[in-house]
Amino acid sequence: MSPVLLLFLGSTIVAFLVAVISAPLVAALSHRFKVLDVPGGRRRHPRPIPRPGGLAIAAGFGAAILVFWIIDRLAGGPFLIPEEVRSPRFTLTALAAAVGLAVGLLDDVFDLRARWQMLGHLAIAAVVIAAGIRIDFITDPFDGGALVELAPAIAVGFTVFWVVGMNVALNFLDGLDGLAAGVAIIAALALGATALLPHVNEPFVAWMAFTLSGAIAGFLFFNFHPARIFLGTTGVTFLGTMLAVLSIFGTAKVPTALLVLAIPIVDTFYVLIRRSLQRRPPFAPDRGHFHHRLLDLGLTHAQSVLLIYALTLGLAALTFVMDGVAQIATFTGFALLLGVLALSMPERDGDGATEK
Repeated sequence: MSPVLLLFLGSTIVAFLVAVISAPLVAALSHRFKVLDVPGGRRRHPRPIPRPGGLAIAAGFGAAILVFWIIDRLAGGPFLIPEEVRSPRFTLTALAAAVGLAVGLLDDVFDLRARWQMLGHLAIAAVVIAAGIRIDFITDPFDGGALVELAPAIAVGFTVFWVVGMNVALNFLDGLDGLAAGVAIIAALALGATALLPHVNEPFVAWMAFTLSGAIAGFLFFNFHPARIFLGTTGVTFLGTMLAVLSIFGTAKVPTALLVLAIPIVDTFYVLIRRSLQRRPPFAPDRGHFHHRLLDLGLTHAQSVLLIYALTLGLAALTFVMDGVAQIATFTGFALLLGVLALSMPERDGDGATEK
């Protein structure tokens, strides 16, 4: 095994172990300071559960990145971190992740209104853009081998839409134990593997993506049904920010992320359209999400989550046998199929699982 792959593996393992150690500590602190998700109404878990579990993911990811950043500096490289992203892009990327973590933690503690969460998402997007991380080009739909450069204003708008949209989609997905975390692991692994492809060759992005997947896996040990700790808005916003950044850092991998995360992205689109047609607030909770429809069909909590994992893994596999145009076409076809399935599934009123 090459030294670089050994470092990838070491960083992932460190992130996993730190997250495993941190999750019980975060849970204990949450009980101490009463940052808990209390049962009642639509929340059917049997007891209060710690909310800001995303802190454990951030601790695992941050500790591993710090350790191997120090190794990189001592090696006199650049070894993992290329010179062009060492400063200020690396610092600003870390700041964007920290802002995402802070916005989510504030919501978990104070239960912010949706408008304040949206303002936080816009602040994250502003930091990302200030770091010079933008979607500057898209694949030409009429020529798969060509790229169309976006005008600066359009690139900025598209990037803001992508960062905010990623956070909203993961927030809506976080309705069943382990669902958002598991899907995020698959997405991070797919982005990491894509970054290692010969025509991409971005070990820096692969390192961060694999490390992120390790931290999430350590947390998922406590989050899969029945959850002992929740991802919370803390985790959702941190993961949404990191996945958005990793998908556009360097060689844009937006089509890959679009296809891998098709289920939460498409579900978010249909839910917002339906709520708009019903003249309901866009972020008002209901049982119209795809994962809730699966429960209404009779699947158990774990079966619903595992089915969505399997679908996401299948979509991730497709990204490695398709170019950007084919990925976008497949995403479009899947969006139409999922829409038909969602419309044909029963929607039950009344109380349900914890939902967004």
